[in-house]
Amino acid sequence: MERTLANFIQVLRNAEVRVSPAETLDAMTTLELVGYADRKFLKHSLALVLPKTVDEKVAYDAAFDQFFRFEEVNNKALQNDSSSSNDDGDQEGEEQQGEGNGEGGGGSAAETNPANGKRKSKSKQKGKQKPNNLQDEEEEEADLGPGPMTESTSELGKLLMANSRVELAVRMAQAGEAVNVKDIQIFTQKGLYARRMMDAMGLSELNAEISDLGESRQVPARRLGQELKRRREWLREEVRDYVERQFLLHADVSGKRLREELLRTVKLSNVEHRSFRLIQEIVYKMAKRLATMHARRKKVFKRGALNVPRTLRHNMQYDGSIFDLHWKSVKIDRPKVFAVCDVSGSVANYARFMLMFLYSLEEVMPKVRSFAFSSDLAEVTELFERNDLEDAINKTLHEYSGGSTDYGQALLDFKRMCLDDVDNRTTIIILGDARNNYGENRQLILKEMYDRAKRVIWLNPESKNAWNAGDSVMRVYGAYCHQVEECNSLMHLERVVGNLLKQASG
Repeated sequence: MERTLANFIQVLRNAEVRVSPAETLDAMTTLELVGYADRKFLKHSLALVLPKTVDEKVAYDAAFDQFFRFEEVNNKALQNDSSSSNDDGDQEGEEQQGEGNGEGGGGSAAETNPANGKRKSKSKQKGKQKPNNLQDEEEEEADLGPGPMTESTSELGKLLMANSRVELAVRMAQAGEAVNVKDIQIFTQKGLYARRMMDAMGLSELNAEISDLGESRQVPARRLGQELKRRREWLREEVRDYVERQFLLHADVSGKRLREELLRTVKLSNVEHRSFRLIQEIVYKMAKRLATMHARRKKVFKRGALNVPRTLRHNMQYDGSIFDLHWKSVKIDRPKVFAVCDVSGSVANYARFMLMFLYSLEEVMPKVRSFAFSSDLAEVTELFERNDLEDAINKTLHEYSGGSTDYGQALLDFKRMCLDDVDNRTTIIILGDARNNYGENRQLILKEMYDRAKRVIWLNPESKNAWNAGDSVMRVYGAYCHQVEECNSLMHLERVVGNLLKQASG
């Protein structure tokens, strides 16, 4: 019982449902009270102690349905198998010609030729010849009709012939535990784990019994061998389904996490267009995590310096007796951010995801003004106010990415448009490679921005080894920045924005 719950909690954690040790103990207590008898009641009971947010409840519902669905699948599959076996038996019985040895017509896969007693198999119709011994074995199987069968001697054979769905489900789960199927990592391992599970359930002993029954001269024994073959194939399919469900529960989530980890560290200029959608999901997830960390303004209420005037005023209603204490608190203002992005050439991809990141933090950074340039600078804040985030970014890149890069002209335009709006609460983030095409630098304008703003942060997507090489003037501009960072991946971007929020709220 405890192991099953522990495996389920591991699945929840893989699905990004946060479950603490204390909540795990609560779940165990809940399980002791409700048990596994009522699946729906168990689901609702555990839902009270494990998931917390709306997103976690959705993930919990999906994980629970997947984790505890094996019994339903086995029920349905085994019923279908039994009904199909009966249907085949009825058809064979109707088509019997009265021979004492039970010879009759085949199913849909083969037909018996009355003239020579040989049947035409599908593979033969396709022009593929089978060895004589396989043909003889298939002819014997096709000729056997319904009737009495001997008792199975192998443990797995007895289980299959007993039609015990619950015992089969339990045996399958035990085999999965024995081979550690939850450790599956990639989809190509599904066949390997399915074979290991079949071996753990007793496949070798079953195969030996089927081989002995096929060599028997008694029709009931051969009929049992035919039935065991049919049920062995059904079991193999069920085991494959079980392994696939375990893959979806464990490895598929881990694989997605590995892909996300890779995309967090890869250079954004190397990302293929087909991966943009996944990167956008990662950006939103990262932004949501940062927003959760910094959404509440940090105030000191129950510790620190005592606010004596406020304490005395509040306690005048108690005739001067001190009942309620008030402490000095510091109100933290949210940062006012100016984002200036070079959208020319390969730098455009970096600008795309930085703007997406900043505007996804609207809850904790509502005062973002964005500017785009390749030569002339233009404010694009209204584009983001009127359009969806993705549409606004695409329009920005489409309208302002042309032209030769001119950082001097962009700084001049910034001074003319909004330098007066920069104050000691403003953080200016400049994203660009500082390659000015040997134009005028106008670094004194950047110095004015440096003197007025709280922080000037320059994010350069190029490697530090390439700074100041060729037409790059990073050394000139870096002298008038509070912080200069290499930023060419989502991981770099998350660290920079996280530090910005931490400095604003700390």
